Amino acid sequence: MEWVCVGLSHRTAPLAVRERLSMTEVQQMRLLHQGSQGPHEAMTVATCNRVEVYVATPDPALARAWVREALGRLGGPEVLEHLYEYEGPQALEHLFRVASSLDSRVVGEAQILGQLKKAFEQARQMGAARGGLTRVCAAAFACAKRVRTETAIGRAATSVAPAVVALACQVFGTLSDKTVLLVGAGEMGGLAARYLRQAEAGRLLIINRTPSRAEALAAEVGGSAHPFEALNALLAEADVVVCSTASPVPLLTRESVRAVGRERQGRPLFLADLSVPRNIAPDVALLEGVTAYDVDGLQQFAGQNEAARAAEARKAEVLISQEISRFLRDRAVRQGVPVLAQLRQRAEQLAKTETDRTLAGLGEGLTHKQRQSIEAMGRAIVNKLLHEPTLSLRTSVDDDDFQALADATARLFGLRGGREQQTTPAAAGSTPRFPESTHPHSPG
Repeated sequence: MEWVCVGLSHRTAPLAVRERLSMTEVQQMRLLHQGSQGPHEAMTVATCNRVEVYVATPDPALARAWVREALGRLGGPEVLEHLYEYEGPQALEHLFRVASSLDSRVVGEAQILGQLKKAFEQARQMGAARGGLTRVCAAAFACAKRVRTETAIGRAATSVAPAVVALACQVFGTLSDKTVLLVGAGEMGGLAARYLRQAEAGRLLIINRTPSRAEALAAEVGGSAHPFEALNALLAEADVVVCSTASPVPLLTRESVRAVGRERQGRPLFLADLSVPRNIAPDVALLEGVTAYDVDGLQQFAGQNEAARAAEARKAEVLISQEISRFLRDRAVRQGVPVLAQLRQRAEQLAKTETDRTLAGLGEGLTHKQRQSIEAMGRAIVNKLLHEPTLSLRTSVDDDDFQALADATARLFGLRGGREQQTTPAAAGSTPRFPESTHPHSPG
């Protein structure tokens, strides 16, 4: 099995392209189902900054082609110009860097690890992530934990939620006498609400399509929950509006914001959009008295303090390199177990046969201690002879180097386990292919 990653992120695609690949949960599930047929495993990561598909597969070229086709169908041909593709150790390194927040727009932000864990859990529950992706994700998550524990990269980071507060304070000076409207009570909305409460915002009005979530968040932060249908009425009262919903279309348009302008009596309005696709239409920012930021603008502001994070990022890169080497070494050991087990079994069988023959030839005159000494000598010879080949296989990190050693060992000792003695589904031409229809919107 080999690793493949195909996707795009804030590094390769503007917000207008990224929001075209926004997927509903149902679409993600369909994509996972299609990508995990036969021996293939798949995981889809979809955040405001990136859309990536990870595949563990015996046929990397086929997997790359399938992901490109699926993403192209979902977002249109234009998205193909912004895709990156990683295979093998490069895909592994990319996943470890993403999990450790070294590939984030704001290096060190904590949200990406939770998003990756959620994506993995979705794939695992569907059966799309099994042995291969389970092991690599566990290693990536452990690496991220080590990075956050052994470096100060998290303490040097500033996420978009405090950026909302900082920018709003630039407009108003203080939020203590301001009314804040939170549209959406999910993870990002909740994070923004907690920072706004810490900033002692005057009133927190919360709406969500699921009323119970708005009520729960309001109870936590000392705000008040309101029906989603009250959006336009509450917009007239608000000084600050923070949007973070999964709506596929803008909730605030130029016309809807302009319509409440008369009721606002010239009061300035600060809008922060944490959503992809955007909840606030881009042209709203052109209205007089309106200051608006989308997620890219917020992250650009949050990422201004680069110096402190850069030093910690260099430390993190060293840790990631160490963790990747450890993972590959452990993988080599797992792959080498059949050859090593067969080699030891063969040697122990030969040693026992020859020891038994020797003891039989010596007759009954030997004491029990003498018989034990001869048997121990046979085992010691086996252990000493197998020490070097076992060590070479266990410490080989490079996949090609390991496979060459395993093949040579299998040939020299007549074992099963070399490439020429294996009949894999791929070699036999029976690797199950991805579905003919890879459109995420197609039935099933």
